Amino acid sequence: MRKTSIKEVVFQHLKDHLSIYLFVSVLFLMGVIFGAVIVNSMTIGQKEDLFYYLNQFFGHLSEGKAASSKEMFVQSLLHNAKYLGLMWILGISIIGLPIIFIMVFLKGIVVGFTVGFLVNQMGINGFFLSIVSVLPQNILLIPAYLIVGTCAIAFSLKLIRQLFVKRGINEAPVQWFGRYVIVLGLILIMALISSFFEACLSPLLIEKLMSMFK
Repeated sequence: MRKTSIKEVVFQHLKDHLSIYLFVSVLFLMGVIFGAVIVNSMTIGQKEDLFYYLNQFFGHLSEGKAASSKEMFVQSLLHNAKYLGLMWILGISIIGLPIIFIMVFLKGIVVGFTVGFLVNQMGINGFFLSIVSVLPQNILLIPAYLIVGTCAIAFSLKLIRQLFVKRGINEAPVQWFGRYVIVLGLILIMALISSFFEACLSPLLIEKLMSMFK
């Protein structure tokens, strides 16, 4: 038998789960929009308080008083691994299906709020700042959330069909669970690289950009 290439496996995966990927992506984008709307609904006092703490962080960063890259890397990796791992586990539980939707939506809110707040408070400078502070780690992290969200939903639906319908699945549970474990390994690698970007690349870019604003 001809050996299936990785490209063919990925293409078939996208083809089989395209509708779920579209749903998860739309859910994430709705969260981004909602996060931006929250910024506009904040009072002036709330914005000033939050911007004060943000300025303190930038001040510590420029003075070299921020947490070390190693500490930031560990904290970021633990946070991302826990969040992604929880979504993965919820896919096995079946009853956690609605929570997966909420977690994808919340991730979108965080991204939308962060970008929206920086732009709202700093204008065009905030836009460039959001690019260097949010984009590097999220280049891989957002796809990781979309992948684990989609695979967790698909796995949960397969379990439901296996338990209650008991037809329409030609593979043994061990086979698709094995692929589900591979997905976990993939997203953890993506989280690892993303945490490295957040700890080492983003602070450097922020520091360079802040020096240009002075």
